[in-house]
Amino acid sequence: MDDTMKKWKLAFVLLFVMGVLTACGMSTTTKSTGDGAKKEKIVIGYFPNIDHVPAMVAREKGYYEQALGENFDIEYRTFPDGGTFMTALKSGDIDGGLVGPAPVMNNFASGADVKIVSGASSGGTVVVASANSGITNLEDIEGKTFITPGIGCTHDVQFETYLQQQGNDKLTSSRIGGSLQHVTGNPAQYQGMFETGKVDLAAVPEPWASILAQNGAKVIVSTDEIAYGNTLPNTVFVVNGSLIKEKKEVVKALVQAQQQAVDFIKSQPDEAQKIAIQSIKDLTKQEVDEDIVKQAMARITYTTEINENVIKEFAQSSFELDFLKENPKLDGLVDLSFQ
Repeated sequence: MDDTMKKWKLAFVLLFVMGVLTACGMSTTTKSTGDGAKKEKIVIGYFPNIDHVPAMVAREKGYYEQALGENFDIEYRTFPDGGTFMTALKSGDIDGGLVGPAPVMNNFASGADVKIVSGASSGGTVVVASANSGITNLEDIEGKTFITPGIGCTHDVQFETYLQQQGNDKLTSSRIGGSLQHVTGNPAQYQGMFETGKVDLAAVPEPWASILAQNGAKVIVSTDEIAYGNTLPNTVFVVNGSLIKEKKEVVKALVQAQQQAVDFIKSQPDEAQKIAIQSIKDLTKQEVDEDIVKQAMARITYTTEINENVIKEFAQSSFELDFLKENPKLDGLVDLSFQ
């Protein structure tokens, strides 16, 4: 092959590669529009739980889009637990969203650059026992298996703190010397686990607690009884720290949309319930009864307020339960300047 032919082939390959790179070069944060302008992509994460209804409402009503304006595209991702949510947040796969405070503070204590910028809800954690477990009260749980969405998650810390407060060392997790076995799993699957006998009781968010109770499970610890039941921000809005550094106006808009959603839930509870029912059905393929959702939402207070002192107390509980290796220093975790 002569030099001229080699040069032509090389030029063709380079042009092809450049074309591929151009086609693939649509970054995860921008997208071209018809007029050549680029829209920035913001990805919001949340769970199919009743304490995450503010995100469902904001999505349905277009509050994020309204607050950010026409130069942004909003995408959504849902998660089964706080661990996978935080992994996505730290990696940049999502920009922010709703999650329990425990995985946020655990990651922050380990050096993750994440910030709580708003509350979403408080309350809603319930402990229920399978009808086949033989559990009728707290004393019956010795040696049983309990399930939570994740190890050291918000619901886990609440339940295990409550158990510690009872003063019976046997009624604690085997992880810290007690008799209870602890497993984790997606709350939408707890009913099947109850039926097969894989687990005996669950510390679970709504609406799954009410669904389990409707199907025969017994409430062992109510929202009012469990540790931090009505004081802890059970769900918070968290963002990647880089978003605050680089795009404060985006964070402010997201917090504004969060407030709009909470206000809507308070002023239009019936419509908010319908949005929650449809959203959970779309995400989990499970139809939730209207009465169940109404009961579940009654156990939850929707608010953007954050009590930093309660979060610090909760972090101390997490440390005492050995979920954190060191007593956490949470200065800088909460930034309410965008409210």
